Amino acid sequence: MSFDYSGRCMWLSDIDGPLEPGSGYLMCSQHAARLSPPVGWTLVDRRAPMARLFTVPA
Repeated sequence: MSFDYSGRCMWLSDIDGPLEPGSGYLMCSQHAARLSPPVGWTLVDRRAPMARLFTVPA
């Protein structure tokens, strides 16, 4: 989960690699599914429709 305070927006994104400190929070799919934004905020779900079990090596 990442967010923009000035734009009052939250994003749920797939975990593609290590998260840089201060750039957001890691959430399991169960908690992400129950997440609701604060009043007046927008929540954008950028996650893929089906969870990936493995990553493809580059």
